[in-house]
Amino acid sequence: MKFSIGDKILLKHTGEEGTVTDFLGKDMLEVEVNGVHFPVYLDEVDHPYLKWFTDKNRQAKKAAPPPAPAVEKEKDRPKRLPKGIYLSFMPVFKPNETEDIVDQLKIFLLNETASAIRFSYDMRLAQASVFQLDGALHAFGHLYLHSIDYADMNDQPRFHWALSDATNTDYRKEQGTLRIKTSKLFSHINELLLKNEPTFSYMLVEDFVEKAKEEKEEKFILPEKTVFSKSPRITSFSDLPREVIDLHIEQLVPDYKGLNSGAIMNIQLRALERSLNLAIAFKQEKLIVIHGVGAGVLREAVHKILKETPEVKSFRNEYLAKYGFGATEVFFRR
Repeated sequence: MKFSIGDKILLKHTGEEGTVTDFLGKDMLEVEVNGVHFPVYLDEVDHPYLKWFTDKNRQAKKAAPPPAPAVEKEKDRPKRLPKGIYLSFMPVFKPNETEDIVDQLKIFLLNETASAIRFSYDMRLAQASVFQLDGALHAFGHLYLHSIDYADMNDQPRFHWALSDATNTDYRKEQGTLRIKTSKLFSHINELLLKNEPTFSYMLVEDFVEKAKEEKEEKFILPEKTVFSKSPRITSFSDLPREVIDLHIEQLVPDYKGLNSGAIMNIQLRALERSLNLAIAFKQEKLIVIHGVGAGVLREAVHKILKETPEVKSFRNEYLAKYGFGATEVFFRR
């Protein structure tokens, strides 16, 4: 299927018509629909001429409606992005004396799920908001947000986001902050050039999770601090300091069936206290605490303990390649 810039196109999923505005690679186009520019794969669009011809014949022969179009089998379609919601970055190049260089990054929100979503987006640079947008995006929809000068990426802007399912209030709202290090950005662009691809993306949410039921009778109590001496006695492998502590309950106890949420929380926070004390006693530089994303209850309890621990210099819950937003990096005073 061949297209040229200026050609009319038809979006298969929504039936909306638009215009081709740019080529983004051999498998992707940039199109404009109702004033909005966004990328689409070739398999997501078609020429609208058949639809125009069909509509014309339908009006002429109302008594004999045309047969329903054949449904494209999902297994025959080319592979798309895995299910989830992404923030996608498309480098825009400009010619230089010797080679093309990146001038800007176009930023898109991709909803690769079967549900409409509501979103809130805020890009901040040097603690100041540069671009904000709240809105909704239909299923399998792509939305162009804004552009940012490539030079501004050296200041490591923060992309704050919040997402919720627009059709089901039983799912909880997900939110977080994305920051891309300069070295990582450089690596992404080199990889795009090698693979001849137009964009790189970060998954924000794979799928929405149902809200946790309120259990008023089950409470957890922050454990009392256990203070080690400067040279703690090591009697087993569990007494050794670790650089990473995973607080998922299945990593802490062999059998947790029958435990209520309060008992599980107490086990998790006691494991955190022990790891903190060992790290402090052995003068570690940092510790990574894996608490997961979830409803945020465990994360907030972890952060409360960190704030009350004087040996903790700072901590941050930002995107990490290995753990996503499900871990907090802790830095100790030396």
